[in-house]
Amino acid sequence: MDYIPSVSAQAPSAVILVRAEKFLPNPATAADNAFQRDVPSGQSDETVSATALAEMDALAAALREAGVRVHVFADEDHTRPDSVFPNNWLSTHAGGYVAVYPMYASNRRHERRADVLEMLKSDYRVQAIVDYSGLEPDGIFLEGTGAMVLDHVSRVAYTARSHRADIAVLERFCTDFGYEPMAFDAVDSEGVPVYHTNVIACIGTDVALIALDMIPDEVRREQVRERLSVTGRTIVELTEEQIREFAGNAVELCGRTDTGKRRYVMAMSARARRSLRPDQVAAIEESCEIIAVDIPTIELAGGSVRCMIAGVHLDRRPQADAEPTALVEAIDENAETIDGQDLFED
Repeated sequence: MDYIPSVSAQAPSAVILVRAEKFLPNPATAADNAFQRDVPSGQSDETVSATALAEMDALAAALREAGVRVHVFADEDHTRPDSVFPNNWLSTHAGGYVAVYPMYASNRRHERRADVLEMLKSDYRVQAIVDYSGLEPDGIFLEGTGAMVLDHVSRVAYTARSHRADIAVLERFCTDFGYEPMAFDAVDSEGVPVYHTNVIACIGTDVALIALDMIPDEVRREQVRERLSVTGRTIVELTEEQIREFAGNAVELCGRTDTGKRRYVMAMSARARRSLRPDQVAAIEESCEIIAVDIPTIELAGGSVRCMIAGVHLDRRPQADAEPTALVEAIDENAETIDGQDLFED
């Protein structure tokens, strides 16, 4: 396959999914995740896991059908119930940079996987991995692109303050990776803080979905609105009711048609898609096609499609070695030459 460079700063053309074979809602995260729900009575752990696996496979298939490159990693470990959400421990960035994050729940910290990082280094151009996980013993956390919603075009990190988003680490990340921190408080109608920013906001290339009314500070709310729209993006304002249906937990990706043409898609759950009004759908589909997959079992854990996807914003390595030039062949065959140039003098 020919090398195809990344074509969108915002929408990655490849993703990482984790096929968690022992999926269950994580009791260690229920205290501050208002979106998490108990498993319906009468369902065994085995049934829940099997149903969730089918949902994961359906998402992978839908993304591949859209022409998105999908890397799937199996996970048989029953002690990692939330490993289906890799975006909380990993993010990738243009220029060859990878970040690894400190996690709030102690039973999530071993979701970080060396084999995922090794795949990135072998298949993509990685210059450096910046690891913030050493901050966990100090009780300082920043759960990746769950805690932050990144605008890769304007270089802004939108972040709702919470136990899982320490502002000091946010500022450190922004300094290291070249983003502008934009922190704010976000709460539901009961005054409960939003646990992850990516449940209330999604930023695409030309459209943004966000529940601005969940930002109680009116001045900050308007600052967020202005910053999001400065590049000309269409802002689709979501209600709290739509947020509870995971309408904000979506992600824009760049796929390919059968002829190789770019195809921008907005991936979300079928539940999220059903909650959108026709005018909201029309606004989204002005710039990208909605792909909706039914994942009700996974959503019991308090996350949806965006949480399941770690985007790959890295340049891919060529799949085959390039043919050596005449100069390279000359150097290989004539060890005494410095650069091969002397063999091609007139």
